Amino acid sequence: MTHPGTAVMETRPAPRRASLAWSVVALLVALPVAGVSMFRGFPAEWPVIVVQLLSFTPWMVLPSAFALVLALVGRRRWVTITTAALLAAQLFWLFPLDAGKPESLRAAGATVPLRVMSLNSEYGEADAASIVELVRDNGIQLLSIQEHTQGLEDALRSAGMEDVLPNLLSEPNDDASGGAVFSAFPLEPVGLLPDTPFRMDVTRVLLTDSASGAEASLNLTNVHALPPVDERIDQWRSDLEKVARQGSRPGNHLLMGDFNATYDHSEFRAFLDPGLDGTSSGGGKLVDVGTASGGRFAPTWPMEGPPLPGIVIDHIVSSPHIGSSGYAVHRVPGSDHAAIMARLLIPAG
Repeated sequence: MTHPGTAVMETRPAPRRASLAWSVVALLVALPVAGVSMFRGFPAEWPVIVVQLLSFTPWMVLPSAFALVLALVGRRRWVTITTAALLAAQLFWLFPLDAGKPESLRAAGATVPLRVMSLNSEYGEADAASIVELVRDNGIQLLSIQEHTQGLEDALRSAGMEDVLPNLLSEPNDDASGGAVFSAFPLEPVGLLPDTPFRMDVTRVLLTDSASGAEASLNLTNVHALPPVDERIDQWRSDLEKVARQGSRPGNHLLMGDFNATYDHSEFRAFLDPGLDGTSSGGGKLVDVGTASGGRFAPTWPMEGPPLPGIVIDHIVSSPHIGSSGYAVHRVPGSDHAAIMARLLIPAG
C-alpha cells in the first residue's frame, strides 16, 4: 500500500540569483566599453588621455561580445538589449559605412599602376636588408621612409636599394625628423609643409606606364605627424590640419606615412573630408586605403616593446579618383612600426 508523502513546497532562488549574477558581470564588462563608445560617438577635442584611449577602439569589440554572451546567460532582457546595442556600435565602427571609397575610374580613361610602400624606421634602426627585400619581392616602385637617418641611407645603399629604386630625395636626421623618398620614377621636390616639428616634404613623382606609355603626375606627402602626448596634442591637431590642406588641393595626391592617428580619432576622420581650406580635391572623401580594404585589425604599431594591443597609426591616403587594392602590412626587424603597402591606379594626364 502506498502512503502519500509529506508535501514539500519547492522554491528556486538559486537560478534567480545566478541569473542576476551573470547580468551584473555583463554590465561590469560592458561599462568601460560604454565609456570608450561615448567618446568615440561624440567628436570633440578630447584631452590627451581620451585621444590615446580612442586608438584602441577596434579592440572594444571583444569585451562587448563577451558582455553580450554573459547577458544572454543572465536572461535579463534589458541587459541583453543594452549589450547587443553596444556590440552593434563596435561593429559599425570596425567596418565603417562612412569610410571613403575610391571612385569608379572611367572605363576609357588611361591609368598608371603604381606599387607603394611606407615605413617609419624608428630612428633609422630598421633592418636595411629586410627593407630592400620587401621592395624587391613586392615590386615596390615608390617608398617613403620616416625617421630616416644617414646611417640607414648608407645601409640601404649597401643592401642594393639603388638597383631597384634608383631615384632618391633625402633629408636624413638623427632626431626622428628625417625623411626620404625612393622611387623607380623621376622625383621633383615641391616644398615642405610649414611649421611641423617633423619634416613633411611634398614631392612630385613623374610616372610612366612602361606597357601603355601613359603618363601621370603624383604629389606625394611624406607624413610624420607629432604624437598626441601632453601639451603637444595641439601640435598633433595642427599637423593633421596641414596635411588635410595639402590633400584638398587639385591633382593626384598620395599622403603616406606615420599619422600617429587612427580612424577612430575624429581629427583623422575630419582630415579625410576635402575642402578644409575652401579648396577641393575632386568632390569626394580622401581614401584611407587600409580602412577601405578592411584592414582595421592589421596593426602597424607597436611591433616591439611593451605588449600593447596593436593599433593602426600608419596610413596610405589617396585622392578619391585614385584606385587602390592589395593593401598589406609587413613587420620589419628593428622598427616598432610595420611597413604598409598597396597597389594604386593613378589617372593619366
